[in-house]
Amino acid sequence: MCANYVPVTRRARLLSFFGVERDRDGHPADTFPLNVAPFIRLAQDGEGTLPVVADGLFGLLPHFAAELGFGRCTYNARSETVHRLPSFRGAWAEGHRCIIPAEAIYEPNYESGRAERWALYQEGQVPFGIAGIYTQWHDVKTGQNLFSFSMLTVNADDHPLLRRFHKPEDEKRMVLILHPGDYAQWLACPVGEAHRFMKQWMGPLLAAPLPLPPRAPKASSVASARPRKPEPPETGRLF
Repeated sequence: MCANYVPVTRRARLLSFFGVERDRDGHPADTFPLNVAPFIRLAQDGEGTLPVVADGLFGLLPHFAAELGFGRCTYNARSETVHRLPSFRGAWAEGHRCIIPAEAIYEPNYESGRAERWALYQEGQVPFGIAGIYTQWHDVKTGQNLFSFSMLTVNADDHPLLRRFHKPEDEKRMVLILHPGDYAQWLACPVGEAHRFMKQWMGPLLAAPLPLPPRAPKASSVASARPRKPEPPETGRLF
C-alpha cells in the first residue's frame, strides 16, 4: 500500500526516464491523497497514440462519486480485485491504465515497536513507474472535468524488502512497479493481457527512515488542477 510518495515533476526527468514532455517544471514535494501530481496515459480522442503526461488527483474518482473526498479511500487498488470492485472496474474495463512516475514511496516500518515512516527508492535516485488506473470525473459543483488516478498493488509477503513494512499482523502489500521496458505495453495492451504485468518488482530498492516533517503539506488547489506552490526544502529530505 502507498498513501504518500514523491512524484517526478521535473521536465528533464520526465523526458529522460519516461519519454514524455511536460509544459513546466515542478518541485518534487511529498504527495498525499487528493493532492495533484503528474501521471502518464495513452493519448486518446484524437490526441494521437503516444504517451502523454497530465495532472490528476491522487485518489481515483469513479463517475458515481459525489464529492472529492471519495478519493481518500481509492488511492490504491488491489490487482486481484481491480476488475470487479465498483470503484475501479469501470476504469479497468475501459483500459484506462496509466504510469505514475515516482522518485520514492513511503511505507510504515514497525521493527522498532512503533510506526516509523521509511522512504523506498532506487539506487542513484533513478525514478520508477508505478502501474495505475485513471479516470476523468465531472464535478457537478464546478462544472470541471478532473483526472484522477490510483496505484495498483500486489502481495509482498515474500518480497525481500517490502515484507518488512506495515503492521506485523497485516498482509504485506507493495505498489506495482513496472520494468521500464514494459511501459509502452502496459499502456497499450488489451485489457485481457494486462494481468501478466501484475507481479512483484524484484529490482534493487533501497530504504531509509525519513520521518514526516512537523506539518504535512496542504492539498493542491482543485480549481486550477495545478501542483501546490513549492515549499522550502525540509531538513533530511532525500529529493
